[in-house]
Parts: sequence; structure tokens; C-alpha cells
Amino acid sequence: MLAIGRALMTNPRLLVLDEATEGLAPIVRTEIWAAIRRIKQETGMAILLIDKSLKELASVADTAAVVARGRTVWSGNMADLTSDITERYVGV
Repeated sequence: MLAIGRALMTNPRLLVLDEATEGLAPIVRTEIWAAIRRIKQETGMAILLIDKSLKELASVADTAAVVARGRTVWSGNMADLTSDITERYVGV
């Protein structure tokens, strides 16, 4: 949370978050995802999220890319991400 706050203090045009909620308590995870949604809605800032939590990503992301072994294996609208793709590459 501190790292996200520090990054926001610089007024960035792009916020990059790599597994920002990994290892945190569920209540803290919920708060961070809510904050990310607020940042997107209130600022319009570009946000690059790297995460395995597809449910949370779907509530924030417009577009998605699935990367496996360093290669993009799928990209497109988040709503078009099928269970076939997620089961094959994300393990969900």
C-alpha cells in the first residue's frame, strides 16, 4: 500500500502494478482493488496491472493480454477472455 501511495504522489501518467495484492489479507486485497477502481474512475490514469486474480481484473480492466513463457498467447477485450483460454494458460 505504501508503494502504491508513493507512486501516486509523483502524479504519473501510467501506474504499473505487478501482483499488488499478493500475500495480503483478504480485507486488504479488497481495499486495494477498490482503490484501483477509484483511481481509474476519478483520474482516468492509464494503469497496467499484472495479476492472476481474473475476477478482480475483470472489474477494472478494459483490455487484457495473456502471456505464457514470455509470449503473448491472447489479447483483446477483457469481456472476450474465454474460460478455454484461462484454463489453458492461467490455470483458473
